[in-house]
Amino acid sequence: MTLLSVDWDAFSGPRELVFDAPIWGTPDRPADRLDAWQGRARRRGGESWAALDADFPLYAGWQALRRYAGVPTFVTLSHADAWGWLRQFPGSDVLNVDSHHDLTSFSGDPARLRPGNWAGLGLAAGLIRHYVCLYPWWHAELPVAEGHDLQRTWGEFGSRLPPELHGRVTLRRQTDPDDGWPAAHEVKALLLVQSPAWTNPAHDAALTETAQALAAQPLNPPLERSWVHGFGMMEP
Repeated sequence: MTLLSVDWDAFSGPRELVFDAPIWGTPDRPADRLDAWQGRARRRGGESWAALDADFPLYAGWQALRRYAGVPTFVTLSHADAWGWLRQFPGSDVLNVDSHHDLTSFSGDPARLRPGNWAGLGLAAGLIRHYVCLYPWWHAELPVAEGHDLQRTWGEFGSRLPPELHGRVTLRRQTDPDDGWPAAHEVKALLLVQSPAWTNPAHDAALTETAQALAAQPLNPPLERSWVHGFGMMEP
């Protein structure tokens, strides 16, 4: 059986040639999770999250997560929280459906657990036996995305990964929204990750709906991001 990790940015992503999209690279600070998204909406002339609809869609496939009803499910804010989940099932194979490989970070202390290196550190620590990053199908149309060219992506980070881990890592991309998902009886546990620095706030409700349908236990509760007006007024 495998552990299934699903980053919400596998569904909540940009269209091609959206040059302020966080998929290009972003920090993960509180301002990146809310203020930066409000700035993107305002640059598009909007005063609500609806201004993001054209450039930051919710791609198909997320509804199918309901197939895992009955599988022990957890939900959390960031993949930096993933070790609390991994430690419950040490030495398991992990399938991570994600817009990023999460095997190594390109800045900062490489030994510090972060969203961008949790999987690589998990492999090195023996918490993960074999790791598969399954990029979403829509990366095929997005040249900047990691999953667009897997050979290029491996070339960008492979030398940063200890050679003894290379044989325990697989990168692949879905051919369609239903490709690559394991059957429910093959999944030991599921982790849903919001990754709010990378995901459109307009899609928070769909994540919440999915987590509730799966009776997910919160490790670190996701954000419900509302549009913030002047004078403290807020609306969805």
